[in-house]
Amino acid sequence: MTGRQRVVVIGGGISGLATAALVAREGAEVTLVEARDELGGRAGRWSSEGFTFDTGPSWYLMPEVFDHFFRLLGTSSAEQLDLVRLDPGYRVYFEGRDDAFDLPATGARDALVSLDPTAADRLDAYLASAAETYDLATSRFLYSTYESLGPLLGRGMLARLPRLARLLGEPLDRFIRRHSRDLRVQQVLGYPAVFLGTSPAAAPSMYHLMSHLDVGQGVLYPRGGFSSLIDAIARLAEQHGARLHTGHRARRITVEGGAVTGVEVETPDGGTRHLPADVVVSSADLRVTERQLLGPEHRSRTDAWWDKRDPGPGAVLALLGVRGELPELSHHTLFFAREWERGFDAIYGADPRIPDPASLYVCRPSASDEVAPEGHENLFVLIPVPADPEIGAGGVGGAGDAKVEATVDAAIRQIATWAGVPDLAERVVVRRSIGPADFEREFGSWRGGALGPAHTLRQSAVLRGSNASSRVRGLLYAGATTIPGIGLPMCLISAELVVKRLRGDRTAGPLEEPA
Repeated sequence: MTGRQRVVVIGGGISGLATAALVAREGAEVTLVEARDELGGRAGRWSSEGFTFDTGPSWYLMPEVFDHFFRLLGTSSAEQLDLVRLDPGYRVYFEGRDDAFDLPATGARDALVSLDPTAADRLDAYLASAAETYDLATSRFLYSTYESLGPLLGRGMLARLPRLARLLGEPLDRFIRRHSRDLRVQQVLGYPAVFLGTSPAAAPSMYHLMSHLDVGQGVLYPRGGFSSLIDAIARLAEQHGARLHTGHRARRITVEGGAVTGVEVETPDGGTRHLPADVVVSSADLRVTERQLLGPEHRSRTDAWWDKRDPGPGAVLALLGVRGELPELSHHTLFFAREWERGFDAIYGADPRIPDPASLYVCRPSASDEVAPEGHENLFVLIPVPADPEIGAGGVGGAGDAKVEATVDAAIRQIATWAGVPDLAERVVVRRSIGPADFEREFGSWRGGALGPAHTLRQSAVLRGSNASSRVRGLLYAGATTIPGIGLPMCLISAELVVKRLRGDRTAGPLEEPA
């Protein structure tokens, strides 16, 4: 970057805020515009009757990515967040079994092996491979803009190419089955595919690296919830000079002579304003950016391109305030259906439908934080469903659309039965549901998807797409719909990739941290 460039960032989710902070530290004049009245995007908060809920991300994984991001801004995770290590990292209920499985904070490998002692050597090989592949991904792939493939093929990479080809060509579920025949182990090793917006059958086995995160590294939690992470990044962005404007909806990216000139926004009073810019970074959903903010002549992707893409899963969320304690649930609790392949087929198959029974995720942050009135619990329930806004929108107190509320009711019954809390439904005192139509309306999510485009082979790494427009100079992208992909750590890295673009940095690894 030369001179004091004017940069406008569209979107106040974690990727937009992180971009604003990093680019402002580079010396640019940064203005961020967010359509909603609060920052955070999917990583929002909602409070009611003394309960405080995170409305989106709830897993703190890849801590070194957060550490690196904060160090780039001259601070640290320890200074900005109050992190605690969860023990157990999570609990699993398997359909048809009374005994739950806990993944402890220490001895996680031994706990996993206890599910299938005959596979101890194979599981050790699996975890060692996951650690090695994770290190390779963070050093060679995740922090690359793919402007040049040369840095990806440096010393040692040529010898690894045959192994990488095998990991990319074999589905994750098949790779897992070669290491254990126990269904419980297969589910524990395969569920991280959901974090990638896909199924174990569709994810390349390269993504077995995800098991290094929970089994190898453990699971952390920021006290105050994930909105405390958003608050920290927004605070740092402003400290470095970025101006953050909520209630300002981007309406059009203006272009002259093939280069961006700014962003036209709608202001809170209903007026319009043009923000001039030398660089525009859109962290909005890529389809929104292309279809709503750019004219047809400036779009890089055709309708045929979009028709071939996988939007990932949708979700029905339930925010539940519950009277009394729930020791049956850990901070993170997973409920795995015995025939979970049928559930994935229901979500991603040719006949999309809401799975029954579904494999659920439940977060109980009141186990680790003061987010509920005394003597009460706070639950966040995620039910994976097809990416389909026709499923409907949610509401407060059971006032959402019929399919959404029926899905929540079924999930409450399932949790009650599997975890042994027969009176759970009667103890719910606060209830809010969120459906795919809410994701589409509130966040511009393509087809109401909850996470972002699935990490299938054709939508991973360099095949996921560039973070720079091929038609408009000065237009860059950040967020879950561009590289490197889905999840809070990936969104932080996407912000760093914007800086690498602006610097002309084509290296494959993370930026050098300041002394």
